[in-house]
Amino acid sequence: MSKNKVNSEAEEPIDGENIGANPSAESPESTETMANTSETESLDADAQLQQERDKYLRLYSEFENFRRRTAKDRLDWMQTASKDVLVSMLPVVDDFERALKAVENLSETEKKAVEGFDLIHKKMVGIFTKVGLKPMESIGQPFDAEIHEAITQFPAPSEDLKGKVIDEVEKGYYLNDKVIRFAKVVVGN
Repeated sequence: MSKNKVNSEAEEPIDGENIGANPSAESPESTETMANTSETESLDADAQLQQERDKYLRLYSEFENFRRRTAKDRLDWMQTASKDVLVSMLPVVDDFERALKAVENLSETEKKAVEGFDLIHKKMVGIFTKVGLKPMESIGQPFDAEIHEAITQFPAPSEDLKGKVIDEVEKGYYLNDKVIRFAKVVVGN
């Protein structure tokens, strides 16, 4: 009985494997299944590699765009950092210009007394020009809603002034080619 028991155990597969089977003599179905499985794994690995490359390129591009954007924002911020101070000083410049226009009607001796105001005005304008502030030239220019604010419209004194700025109530200013104060103007109609 023990002899039969040993023979029956030898014929039964252990853990689902054929002990006496020749590995090269596998059935054609199992070889085809293994080939399909390795092809599928290879395709999955290639697809996953391509997907990871795509993710990497997108992430790299996004980072480069972020870096450029922050560099541009930093440059813009540095150029316009003094904007609030300059905007608050513009009414002072306007007052100087009005005072200098009023001085034109004074006599020569009175003008000598007020000459210091002109010097202060010139220094202020010079400093503002150095930091990138420049006044708009509006009178005689075509009305542009991007840089002008129309206060009122008057009949144009001549045909060529229709749609153009006739008078400037308040001067407009650029800071590094960006409008920081719109020119308040009178437009010819």
